[in-house]
Amino acid sequence: MFRIVVLLVAFFALFASLPVMADGHDATIADIVVASAQAETPEFTTLLAAVSAADPAILSALSDADAELTVFAPTDAAFAALTASLGEEAFNEILSEDGTPRLNEILLYHVVGGLVGSADVVAALSGAEADDMGHVSFPVVTLSGQAFDVAGALGEDGLDLSAGIRIAEANLMLEMVDIEASNGVIHVIDAVIVPELRTIADIVVASAGADEPEFTTLLEAVSAADPAVLALLSDPTAGITVFAPVDAAFAAVEGLGDIVADTALLTAILQHHVLPGSVYSFQLGDLIDDMGLAAVAMASGVEATIAVSDMGVMIDDANILLDLVDIKASNGVIHVIDAVIVPSV
Repeated sequence: MFRIVVLLVAFFALFASLPVMADGHDATIADIVVASAQAETPEFTTLLAAVSAADPAILSALSDADAELTVFAPTDAAFAALTASLGEEAFNEILSEDGTPRLNEILLYHVVGGLVGSADVVAALSGAEADDMGHVSFPVVTLSGQAFDVAGALGEDGLDLSAGIRIAEANLMLEMVDIEASNGVIHVIDAVIVPELRTIADIVVASAGADEPEFTTLLEAVSAADPAVLALLSDPTAGITVFAPVDAAFAAVEGLGDIVADTALLTAILQHHVLPGSVYSFQLGDLIDDMGLAAVAMASGVEATIAVSDMGVMIDDANILLDLVDIKASNGVIHVIDAVIVPSV
């Protein structure tokens, strides 16, 4: 642990000597990005261009003196690597007016509500349970609504900073952390982290057409139901949680053909698999009571019961398949279940 403290003190001392820090307590995050983009050795030129091309609400949030935000800021080199990966034409399309929704998602995926300093990251990783390889991680929900993992590795003396800290697919640049602003803090990362840009409907369609499909019958059911169901799953602004039954779950339903033929009944059943709001598996603890139960209002208008026990996690009579949870989508999250749940009437 002593080695960790020494490293952190060195990082803080380095940043204390940077000019941008002199005005950090008066400058907003937006001010710092602009100043860096205009510096003799700029770091955030492309980030500034991206923010300028995005929805004005993003720049407004970064400029809000009353906000408390943590921004993981990609360098110009990080954006250059993304451009090389996508191709210049594809990258420019994201920066165009037509690409604004995707650009908004990408930028908001780099922003976390609240102040998260490097010491907070070190403390959280140091307290996390390690896997067999000594890797530790914890999830963070971003302003895009999607979550990513912050990850590191434990050594003999605690968190091994020499192994680095990962922010989703990017490395946290440990010599460029804790850039203080009047409305938050900036940590610099070496890659642009890209969220899932497909909607839940897109993911269901893609899975149904895969070599080993899981959602063939779910797609057929959605297609046969009231069009409002597909519209909800396709809505990029929905923010929903879908408990998605596998094909085997539908195959076990008696009289499935009759149900599919009854549009009203089918629609009600499918809506009973949709929970308004994005709820990741690690957030279930915020919902359940001391008995391990939670009654949640589904889009069907009927409550479902989530039960957490040593045996696993259930919603009504279905098991949530814990190896198939937290499937991210641009408009929510999918958890796969092993049975079709039916609203009680």
